[in-house]
Amino acid sequence: MGTRETSIQRSEKIIFTNGCFDILHGGHIDYLEKASKLGYLIVGLNSDKSMERIKRKPQFSQDERKKILETLHFVDEVIVFDEDTPVKLIKEINPDIYVKSKGYKNIDYIDKPIRELVRDRLYIVPSTINRSSSDIIDKIKNG
Repeated sequence: MGTRETSIQRSEKIIFTNGCFDILHGGHIDYLEKASKLGYLIVGLNSDKSMERIKRKPQFSQDERKKILETLHFVDEVIVFDEDTPVKLIKEINPDIYVKSKGYKNIDYIDKPIRELVRDRLYIVPSTINRSSSDIIDKIKNG
């Protein structure tokens, strides 16, 4: 649990988001902080194996990424999942709101099984910081 240490109460909306969060940057911080203002924030974190299948080999282990996210006072809970998509986790949590960053623009950019689960509960977080972990890695590799 994050340092906010809020207990889940149905009077507080359950907010869910997910991602790899491999190299945490200002865009992530901005996005997660804004998401947390909507209620109790649960972050689904892709496991190392999941991340390797869908993106690339992680720079930091799932344990390190989880620990980093848990230090953010506005993140209430971090759950590591091993599937390629968080469909199973979304079904278990049944969040009131599913949050994605503005990079997703609209619900059509989200995988169909997730889209069907969250159609009326999607919230796109506006962000003024446009960053990508992959872009940061490419920049470091290419000097």
